[in-house]
Amino acid sequence: MAKFLGLDKLGLLIKTIQHYGGIRASLYKLYRMDEVKIGKLVGTDKYGNKYFENPRFFYSRNRWVEYAPKYGMDYDGSQVPAEWYGWLHYKTDLLPMNDPSRPKYKWMADHTENRSGFPEQYTPYSTTTPKIEAWKPTKQ
Repeated sequence: MAKFLGLDKLGLLIKTIQHYGGIRASLYKLYRMDEVKIGKLVGTDKYGNKYFENPRFFYSRNRWVEYAPKYGMDYDGSQVPAEWYGWLHYKTDLLPMNDPSRPKYKWMADHTENRSGFPEQYTPYSTTTPKIEAWKPTKQ
């Protein structure tokens, strides 16, 4: 009867609010991440991002990342390292710390996020002379 009246959904809402530490914290999480979901914490990367899983949700919606608070509202997908990207997108079911086939060599570069549109963006340097010169108007 409770399921028929939707009281189980109300209980889940109350449980979610308690999980995040109250209404204010839940509203902050909703504002920052656009949704509030509870799940099992499966790991944290070295940048502070937390990875969760809840098999109760639909496939492709049951794994998610909560970005580190240091990013504020400026988070994007390029801030997820490659090892966790594979797990998030179902390329593997093994967590990065449990995958023995994952290569770890000294020469491998550390993960860097895409900084396009920021002052730190990559700008290529060209040693060739330009084919077209910019027009400079003559002063009269």
